Amino acid sequence: MTLARSEQIDLNATPYYHVMNRCVRRSFLCGFDKLTQKDYSHRKAWIVDRLKYLADIFAIKICAYAIMSNHYHVVLYVEDKVAENWSEAEIIRRWAAIFPKDAEENKHLKQKIQLWKERLTSISWFMRCLNERIARDVNEEDDTAGRFWEGRFKSQALLDEGALLSAMVYVDLNPVRAGITTTPEESEFTSIYERIQHISKQLKINKPKSIKQLKREKADIYNNLAQPKSLVPFANIAMNHSHAIDFKLVDYLELVDYTGRVIRDDKEAGSIPEHLAPILSRLQFDPMNWISLVKNLSKSFSHAVGSEILLLNFGKERKKALKGITQAKKLYNNPQAIA
Repeated sequence: MTLARSEQIDLNATPYYHVMNRCVRRSFLCGFDKLTQKDYSHRKAWIVDRLKYLADIFAIKICAYAIMSNHYHVVLYVEDKVAENWSEAEIIRRWAAIFPKDAEENKHLKQKIQLWKERLTSISWFMRCLNERIARDVNEEDDTAGRFWEGRFKSQALLDEGALLSAMVYVDLNPVRAGITTTPEESEFTSIYERIQHISKQLKINKPKSIKQLKREKADIYNNLAQPKSLVPFANIAMNHSHAIDFKLVDYLELVDYTGRVIRDDKEAGSIPEHLAPILSRLQFDPMNWISLVKNLSKSFSHAVGSEILLLNFGKERKKALKGITQAKKLYNNPQAIA
């Protein structure tokens, strides 16, 4: 069952979206390709750099990302209310950073400026500006032509806190789930790696600490540290962003660590550490259901993730029955929607 892109992305339903795209033929065109014995790993940095560049221009920010060898995942937050306060000069400046010729030729046309403003809050345009540039750079490097991406990106609307946090953890743990690394702090080209590196530099630690070493009694230290400017921050004391995820950074790091250990060791979730209980309690999940949600986020849900009632409402608005309602009924207790 396919939904039109305009029906999949609805900012009235949620500003949070999980998006994913694969390389053509699912080839390892961003990693070491065993078939051709060529290493394309340097292209992962291209994608990260382009993501951050676009996030500075669009009213769209990055919550989480993971760049794999043949695909990438990103969790995005759309700041459409912020864009409402942009002046015409600001809109022109931002658009010119991506399309300088178009901006110069049409900067006196108010209709064009309004169109650019709409596009600068559009996930479809964000992804277009990301994918087209990467494909062009790859073709130039390979001295070839043709498609680099398998097709249009896939998206999931994240309708509540549980959906948002599970999607972020799912994305951050992609290298661990794939068996590429054993711990999040070793998972390069992910947002969790960037967050841990950022903490380590501020604490002047040469070798980044494992998440396990972030002791609860020192939580205040981490809550006072600045967070990466390129990522939507978690709520803490040292915050000067327009928006933050309403969890403490140290809580999220430990949630990733706990989930990663269960998934990596391929074992059932047992008793959850005492200090993590309030987090899952707030999200209305027991440990078994939480692990199942993170492990099967893409398999169990299609165009949206959330509680049964939110999925039913999301589908009702689009006159479609959405995949995942049965799973949501099993996994969710009664989470609250996010706005």
